[in-house]
Amino acid sequence: MPRALIVLVGIAGALIVLYGLREVSSVAGPFVLALVLVIAVSPVRGWLAGQGAPRWLQVAVPFVILLLVLLSLFAVLTLAAVQLSLLTPAYAAQFQELVAEARAFATGLGVSGEQLDRAIGSFDAERIIGIAQSLLGGVIGVFSALFLIVVLLLAMCLDAPITSRILDSGEGRKVALVEALSRFASKTRRYLVVSTVFGLINAVLDVIALYLIGVPLPLLWGVLALIANYIPNIGFVIALLPPATLALLDGGVNALLLVVVAYVAINVVIQSLILPKFLGDAVGLSTTMTFLSLIIWTFVLGPLGAILAIPLSLLAKALLIDSDPAAAWAGALISNEPPVIPGAGSASPRSGA
Repeated sequence: MPRALIVLVGIAGALIVLYGLREVSSVAGPFVLALVLVIAVSPVRGWLAGQGAPRWLQVAVPFVILLLVLLSLFAVLTLAAVQLSLLTPAYAAQFQELVAEARAFATGLGVSGEQLDRAIGSFDAERIIGIAQSLLGGVIGVFSALFLIVVLLLAMCLDAPITSRILDSGEGRKVALVEALSRFASKTRRYLVVSTVFGLINAVLDVIALYLIGVPLPLLWGVLALIANYIPNIGFVIALLPPATLALLDGGVNALLLVVVAYVAINVVIQSLILPKFLGDAVGLSTTMTFLSLIIWTFVLGPLGAILAIPLSLLAKALLIDSDPAAAWAGALISNEPPVIPGAGSASPRSGA
């Protein structure tokens, strides 16, 4: 078949799949979330198996851990969303006063009133703070299917010991797909662990900085910073805009500048200098592909897709590229690592999924 026809058919098939996933996002989102969580706690099950624990304990302990994490996250996000909805209207008067001062200052510089009206119309404090509200609300919307998520977690935890034995039984003679899934589980787990650890460090430092500056609800913005840490490329901006806007309304320009400087300093040190050294090649996606992943999965699954963009892209890469030895060249184009040819004698990590 002509190469151009193959490319067009492939693009059409991808669009059909993506739009199909979008139509069932209420199920696909919880399913992927459950899968990622089970992969994250798989070392606990592996340790219990190594200690000779019975199978029911290998299932029960990871499930209870995930259930506690899930319920705690749901409670924190719900409280944060309620606080944010109560906070936004309280600063409407301050915003109008700030706009009047800015308008008078700009008019004194010779800016026309029509230009000012257009600029003011495009800026709304509630819209900026609404970024955080939308993100938290989208995640809470997924938790509305809490029963489905719990059932999926239980089913995956029950299947995990058998799945792990199946994947590990062919050590040294694995087919390409099994090797690709093994690498997906290993990379996803490392990405989650490293991102969570540094996300917590980043969130704690942000909370301390906001508390010292005097920005209201510093714990809320710390939670937002932790969640936004999983969003590639633009997560830092999403975490910065709401507290920066609130600092401007509550403390003026000086407070705004202090928040921006603090966030930039913390982000540059942790996200740009320290995190890449620990994360290494865990993601295996180029900067361009990471940004495209964010756009695509946000379109398909909404805010949850933005948070799970990297694991979803790793899964798609494992199924479509890493599982096909002939597609090694494509993997090299979208990855920041040399192409891996399954079955060529390279060591593959144990899945532990």
